[in-house]
Amino acid sequence: MTTIPLSLPGAAPGAWPLLGHAWQLHSRPLEFLSSLPAHGDLVRIGMGPYPAYVVCHPEAAHRMLTDSRTFDKGGPFFDKARVLFGSSLPMSGWQEHRWQRREMQPAFQPDRLEAYAAVMGEEVDRMTAGWRPGLRLDLTAALTTLTLRIVTRSVLAAEAEDEAVADVQHSLHTVIDGIYQRVMLPLGPLYRLPTPGNRRYRSACKRLHSAIDGIIAERRASPGGKDLVSMLLAAHDDTGEPMSDKDIRDQLVVMSGAGFETTANSLAFAFWLLSQHPEAEKQVHAEVDRTLAGRTATPADLDGLPYTRRVIHEVLRMYPPGWFFTRVTTTDTTLAGHRLPAGTALLYSAYLLHHRPDLFPDPERFEPDRWLTRSGDSLLRGAYVPFGGGNRKCIGDQYALIEMTMALASVCARWSLRPDPGATLRVQVRGTLGPGRLPMNCRERGAAVEE
Repeated sequence: MTTIPLSLPGAAPGAWPLLGHAWQLHSRPLEFLSSLPAHGDLVRIGMGPYPAYVVCHPEAAHRMLTDSRTFDKGGPFFDKARVLFGSSLPMSGWQEHRWQRREMQPAFQPDRLEAYAAVMGEEVDRMTAGWRPGLRLDLTAALTTLTLRIVTRSVLAAEAEDEAVADVQHSLHTVIDGIYQRVMLPLGPLYRLPTPGNRRYRSACKRLHSAIDGIIAERRASPGGKDLVSMLLAAHDDTGEPMSDKDIRDQLVVMSGAGFETTANSLAFAFWLLSQHPEAEKQVHAEVDRTLAGRTATPADLDGLPYTRRVIHEVLRMYPPGWFFTRVTTTDTTLAGHRLPAGTALLYSAYLLHHRPDLFPDPERFEPDRWLTRSGDSLLRGAYVPFGGGNRKCIGDQYALIEMTMALASVCARWSLRPDPGATLRVQVRGTLGPGRLPMNCRERGAAVEE
């Protein structure tokens, strides 16, 4: 019988006094996280003066993600994010999560996804309507507008031209950046000083709350819809109590944030990678020519787009938008062969797991066909977690996959996008992974299948 060691996991090298490993996480987070598996399956780091343990092995990640009672939402990331997002679905403890998920799940059922897909197609057409051969655009910005309009019109059922929606778009970027900085550089009282950055963050939070409150007020005046706002207005917790307007606002803020920037960034990465890999782009073009023949994709076309779907899965492997999250133990437990007391902060990173060469050979190589032989079901449990896992898996995972596949296929059916000569990709690490500004040039494609 194996004896579980009584000692806590070993520490990562390079800790700084007071800051711990916060500076490494802030200045070179992806490289730092990718270095940790060499030090064990569970590695101690310092988040400022507080210890946290990075889960480096997929089986341990799977155990953590599928036992939400023992490994509950919490830790440095969630403690900071809850200041803005409250106890919304991704932030809630396991008891609150159960009834919240039950009340919100109908908004993501297949019949609703089909209705959302119609909006997705309309908005892709709207985005590309003004494109012309030789047009130079910031693709990331264009895709951010696209995905915000889609989530606004579909999940929130609001008019995308509303001033409130513009406030949501402009505020969310500042808010997400502010939360990320406060997690990675826990400087405490310094964030209360009236610096320009702190003032921008507080102002963005107020604008964001005000904009979402306006959407709620409009929907309360016209009840009975099938959108998420209407469902939340009618929701009740396990005691029969309805949700407060603040609780509804928290849900909508986090759903808006999760529903547009992450998808836009993933699509931007996809178009960039295709522009750098002509053979992969050629396969996408051949597939969309056969399946779409120049028209906009619908959900009925998804079965005819297997290679396009593999491209999306590979993008999510290489650049998972939600690249790190934290948990906290609710009781004394064990993980990866080590004892952990109640209240232990844990951190897991999809980027770390997706870039382990023993799980994904040559992990920096863009290879969509690796998903031909290694489907999500055949991988080691916990190896591929772009949407998390267990009963806390992202409620909008199918929404996002449909949106990304339809948008990528529909654009590629008509256009080929090329970066400026000499342009390089610089991955920006914030609350999500993104490519930053991405100048691309539009080339119109013919309807003929490319050989």
